[in-house]
Amino acid sequence: MIADAVAAERFMRAAMLGVAMAVEAQRILRVHMGEGSVSGGAGAEVAVDIPFPDSTVMAAVLDAAATCFPEAIGPPESARQAVLRPLLDLAALAENS
Repeated sequence: MIADAVAAERFMRAAMLGVAMAVEAQRILRVHMGEGSVSGGAGAEVAVDIPFPDSTVMAAVLDAAATCFPEAIGPPESARQAVLRPLLDLAALAENS
């Protein structure tokens, strides 16, 4: 029973960390896109120039997300692009709760 409680606690902490990372990625995009929205239409792509050190944080968040989402296949840059939408969707869920 105690092992289950410890596992549940670790799972909750990991989930909270994942949501915090998603929210940080959303914040970085908003800062560097100006006052515009970070959500685009279906299939829309927007290029955002993110300077150092935020670019390093963004790459680390996307690389971590790529290990969690099945959409992340291919070279690192493709994997980062693939997980951006699910990551922003997760951040939006956090905003709405």
